[in-house]
Amino acid sequence: MSKTGMMVAGAGVAGAAWLAYNCYSPASQLYGRTLTHCANPKHLALTYDDGPNDVHTERLLEVLARHDVKATFFLIGKFVAARPQIARAVVAGGHLVANHTETHPSLLFQSRPAVGEQLSDCSKAISDVTGVLPRFFRPPFGARRPAVLQVARELELEPVMWSATCYDWRSTATAETVERHARRTIEHDPTRGHIILLHDGSHLGIGGDRGHTVQATENLISRYRKQYYFRRVDEI
Repeated sequence: MSKTGMMVAGAGVAGAAWLAYNCYSPASQLYGRTLTHCANPKHLALTYDDGPNDVHTERLLEVLARHDVKATFFLIGKFVAARPQIARAVVAGGHLVANHTETHPSLLFQSRPAVGEQLSDCSKAISDVTGVLPRFFRPPFGARRPAVLQVARELELEPVMWSATCYDWRSTATAETVERHARRTIEHDPTRGHIILLHDGSHLGIGGDRGHTVQATENLISRYRKQYYFRRVDEI
């Protein structure tokens, strides 16, 4: 291959890598506008993916109630159908329920009709159980492309990403490491309010251990409650 050909090929690989990066980067706006931060630098939004999940969603609700903090729960539709009483408890606690698809696939590889079915089925599951029709949506793994965001908006769902990643899904996660990841973002960039990504369940199935997330939530609220206001996503 000529030098020019190698340069063209290299540019193509770099371009593909850049496009792929923007499919997953929570801050990217390349493929469409998404909510990534709180507008008020004194606001923090605790968000939880992959529930409802016993017993950890229930324990988390106890922590939030004890501190009078409201959060946002991005629920998986099939888990809502399996644990309706927990989904109803989330709403009864004054928290916001939102759409995290029916079965948690990577929407990057789903057809447009399949994306619509994932979002519609999840919203229906949540509405049937709780009486609340979701207004917000978070793509599994943060994976999106233009068609995903277009379908979401056609269904009147506002896409929500995050600014603080806590890595609580890792098998090595502890309450201390989860809290440390959140603190690093919050304290490194105090000019913005942050949407904090946490998980009260596992997309692999109900029963995933999220005890470390429950304790990290307790720690974060205790640490920041005098400096920040905790808000639901619909309040930021």
